[in-house]
Parts: sequence; C-alpha cells; structure tokens
Amino acid sequence: MSGVKGQALETMIHSAAWGLRRLNGPAVYPLLGAAPFAPDEGFPEFPDLPVGSVPNPVFALVRGALRDLGLDAGRFGTPQWNPLGDLVKPGGRIVVKPNWVLHRNEGAGGMDCMITHPSVLRAVLEYVFLTQPSQVVLGDAPLQGCDFRQLLDFGGLRAVIREFQERGLPLAVEDFRRTVMRDNGGLKRVVEELRPAPHYVLVDLGPDSLLEPISRDWKKFRVTVYDPRKMRPHHRPGRHRYLIAREILEADLVVNVPKLKAHKKTGITCCLKNLIGINGNKEFLPHHRKGAADRGTGDDYAHAHWKLSLAEHLLDFANGHLRGCPRLYRLFERVAWRQMVQRRRRDSTAQIEGSWHGNDTIWRTCLDLNRALLYADRQGRMQETPRREEISIVDAIVAGQGEGPLAPDPLLTGAVFAVRNPAVGDFLGARLLGFDAAKIPLLRHACDEMRWRICAEAPAWPDFDPPFPPARAPRGWAGHVEARPHP
Repeated sequence: MSGVKGQALETMIHSAAWGLRRLNGPAVYPLLGAAPFAPDEGFPEFPDLPVGSVPNPVFALVRGALRDLGLDAGRFGTPQWNPLGDLVKPGGRIVVKPNWVLHRNEGAGGMDCMITHPSVLRAVLEYVFLTQPSQVVLGDAPLQGCDFRQLLDFGGLRAVIREFQERGLPLAVEDFRRTVMRDNGGLKRVVEELRPAPHYVLVDLGPDSLLEPISRDWKKFRVTVYDPRKMRPHHRPGRHRYLIAREILEADLVVNVPKLKAHKKTGITCCLKNLIGINGNKEFLPHHRKGAADRGTGDDYAHAHWKLSLAEHLLDFANGHLRGCPRLYRLFERVAWRQMVQRRRRDSTAQIEGSWHGNDTIWRTCLDLNRALLYADRQGRMQETPRREEISIVDAIVAGQGEGPLAPDPLLTGAVFAVRNPAVGDFLGARLLGFDAAKIPLLRHACDEMRWRICAEAPAWPDFDPPFPPARAPRGWAGHVEARPHP
C-alpha cells in the first residue's frame, strides 16, 4: 500500500464526523407499491434516473446524510457529485453489508424494525454505482435458521435487486453462510458446507485478539445452539480465528448498512455489531462463556443456580450429540429451556444465552471482526495499516427496541445517519436510543488503545435531544444501560 493510500485510510480511524437527517413527517417507509423505490424528485447527480410518482423521502434522507458527512463537498449540487467516489476509484470492488439477521420478527413488532429496509438499500446502491465499480456484492450471513428466500421477499427487496440487474449493472446477491438449518415438517436439519471453502479466508488475530485476556476459559466459549466442540480449534490461548467471506477481504470499499436496534447480548446493534455477518460459520464466534458470573466461572448469567447449570449441560449434550436425532434434540432443548423459565420466576434476569449486561465475551468478538475487516489483507494476514475503506449508512427510520435483535418492537425515530468510523456510528445510535455509551462494553472499549485500532478516541456526546421517547432496553439490560437526562 502506498503511503498516500495508507494515510487516507488512517483518517477513517480518526474521523468523528457524522451526518444525520430525520423525516419531517411520520417515521414510515415508502409504500410497498413504490418498489423499487425510485426518488420522488430529481437530483443533479442522477440526470437519467426516472423520478417516481409515489412519495419516497428516504432517498433524500440518505443523500442528505452523505452530504452532511462532507464527502466530495466541493461538487455537491452538480452532476459530478459522487460522494462515495472519495473512497473508491472507478473499477473498484464494493460490498454492501445490510442487516439481514432473520426472515421474520419473533415478536409482534413486524419487519420494519427488524432488518435494513429495501428503500434505504435502493438509495445506497444508487450512490454505490455512481463510482463505476467493477463488482458490487450485496450480502450478509444471517442466522442459521433464516430462510434466505423468504427474507428476499420482504418489502420490495427483490424489486430493488432487479432494478439494478436489469440495467446491466454488476450486482450480485450473496448468502455468506456455510451452514443453514432447514425446517422439514417441524424437524430441523442442519445442512453444512453450502458455500465452498475457497469462498472464505481464515483470519487469525492470535494473542492480539480481544478474546485473549479471557482465553483461560477457552473451553467455555459458547454460541447458544451450536456444538461447543466445533469452536475449540479456532479459539484458545494464542489463536483466535474468524472465517471471513472472501468478498469482504477482496473489497476496496465496504458499505455497512445496519439497522439500529437494542440487542439483548450487546445492548445495541448498529455499525459494530452488524459485522458479525461477514463471518461464514457461527462456531468461529464466541458469544458468551458457560457458567455464572457471581462464581467467576463464566458470563452466561449473573447468579449461579443448579437449574441454569443443568440447562447449560443439557444444551451442550444436545448440540454435541443429538443433531442427527431431531425429535430427541427437541426434547432435550425443551427441557433445558423449561429449567430456565422456572428459574426466571424467582430471578427476572435468569437466562442461558449470555443475554444480559454482564456478558464480557460478545463485545470482544464484535471488535475483533471490525479489526479484521479493516486490517486483514486478501490472504487474511493482519497488517499494521488499514487495507480497505469503510463507511456506514444507518437505517434508523424505524429502529428496534426491547428484545432485539430477533424480537424487537418499533421505535419511530425517522433518522438516517452516515459515519466514516463505525464506533462513532454506535455512539450516535446509542444517543438516539437514549442509552449511555459508557454503560455498553462494546462502545466503552471500541476506542481503547490496542493493536489494529478501530477508533482513535471516543467522540463527543452528540449535542441534540431526540424528539421521541427513549428506547425500551432488553430485559437483561433494563436499569443498567439507560442514559441520565442530558444537561
């Protein structure tokens, strides 16, 4: 990498800039009948783009957030304005990374607060294609149980994809998962190795991983519904490996397009947490450690109790030995969760998946992935200077509150914001939700001194007061994350 390029990328680490726009009217997305969500007014940078007849203020929000970020500022308002052209040259490779965690809301909140809305992606992709890329990949690694085809059916998303492909533009849609779980008449079956191994690159952060300080407990690393034995080859003292989609590491620019939500494991999901979806297999992603925090044995839950310990052991056995026996697996799973529910009658914070404010594992995994995205070269070797550009454009028009990320309820903010630095985006997202960034480990540590830094220093508290109520925190975070009134 040339010195000029390296210096340009380093500015991202120091950037505290942000651009935020809010809807003047109700916080709603365009009607489904407006898909593929053309702009409802003409803009000079798109002289040949037809104007739609259905109101679509979302397009102007994305445009305004990019303008406020100061990209290509000297040419704004002219046909030559190309904001993302500041970050990538013509012929570059770009990945657009939405939040596509699941094809349904497991609560009653609907999909608008669940995943990145297609109208936001339409606007983002128009600015992506202004850069004249050679390749654009729209991709994510949802949960194993996500039905990717159903997800693409949401809200006019297929129409958005078709809009660009029918114009002959080089847009590919990718499911980054290697493993999925398919439902066959109520019985779940795991299907592995869906994408060939050459589509991924192993990235090892070694002893510089943020998981290293807690790796004395490496055999306790867990993801709730996965075989714990499969994680052990990848995370142990001195070794911390992630399986990154090759498209990410071959990209010149990654455009991160998260949905702002409360999150039961990390407190918040925004720019930083969204990068979980660049990893192909979940067994590379420690989410918590087995055991109770008050016994010093783990961080799965706060208070030790035999019912929670039994539930953990039952899940370990089922995930490790019963995947080939779906009916028996379901029996063990049901008994395990029943133990947790019974304990919750006496302890409202009792749970068995690290869903509480004392989880000291998942934030480390999230920050490791952000470091890998910035510093890993195409062969997966960590370098001392950033390897690619990143920008985040956040869909918070209908944010998620409560039991996110899988069962959120809507919080109508009407906001879209753009940042060069993902940590800055999360500080801004926390402010919108009414959460205190200092109480969220993912944010509190994002600007720590470390090798392969993400952010040089914590940004100043945004000086605005949102004209909507604070978000409801997830149950395991309630009373521990809310901000004090802003002076």
